[in-house]
Amino acid sequence: MYFDTHAHYDDEAFQEDRDALVSGLPARGISLVLNPGSDVSSSRQAVALADRYSFLYAAVGVHPHEAGQMEASDLERLQELSCHSKVMAIGEIGLDYFYNYSPREIQKECFRRQMALAEQNKLPAIIHDREAHADCLEIIRSFPNVRGVLHCYSGSLEMAKTLLDLGWFLSFNGAITFKNARRAPEVIRYMPADRLMLETDAPYLTPTPYRGKRNDSGYLPLVAQAIAQIRDIPAEEVAAFTAENGKRLFGIPSQAGTRSSGLF
Repeated sequence: MYFDTHAHYDDEAFQEDRDALVSGLPARGISLVLNPGSDVSSSRQAVALADRYSFLYAAVGVHPHEAGQMEASDLERLQELSCHSKVMAIGEIGLDYFYNYSPREIQKECFRRQMALAEQNKLPAIIHDREAHADCLEIIRSFPNVRGVLHCYSGSLEMAKTLLDLGWFLSFNGAITFKNARRAPEVIRYMPADRLMLETDAPYLTPTPYRGKRNDSGYLPLVAQAIAQIRDIPAEEVAAFTAENGKRLFGIPSQAGTRSSGLF
């Protein structure tokens, strides 16, 4: 069974068939899903979905794309949402210097405020880092009591070593199956098994050979297979240890997502 540690089922791409798709995930081998928000509205939707499905959990946060629209009251709303029993992290937060939809200084301030929220609430953080490696690492270092995951990891091996030394996790998705995936295989080969996680980032980054189609958690085994090939181990082993890693980071009971738990 698989744990998709990052999927956006609140996204409008799932508007037409969301309930049918999500309810059918356990039958496709997906035992757990974590749905991060990207602003206050989508964070509320993530919590509502987590209330509806026993195998789905939520994270709440403001994505760097939305940082320019973040208001002081939004942090209060996130604080309220973070108290929900199925909110397991603050995220998706971080920096994006590729698109720069929000000014960089505003992104950094938004990131810091939400890292402080994670620290205050003793929750892990889910970090988006695109073309902002140095600044992301600087902010992460400034919150030594916060742990979390760099989702869709795209940094260097040296940065990965630093993050691992700081106690952080790295997660990988369909991007590792793309022809231009160069850094990720080196990092995946190096990583200790107890810090690696799987994700889809659905509806984005659908793995080869389905690239270009809408992504969903049912494609997660393709990511596991790619990692298994890189590490020269069975895909079932990857599925098992990545699921346990996700449960451990997000504080999800070890029996969650098993057929014997009565969740389904």
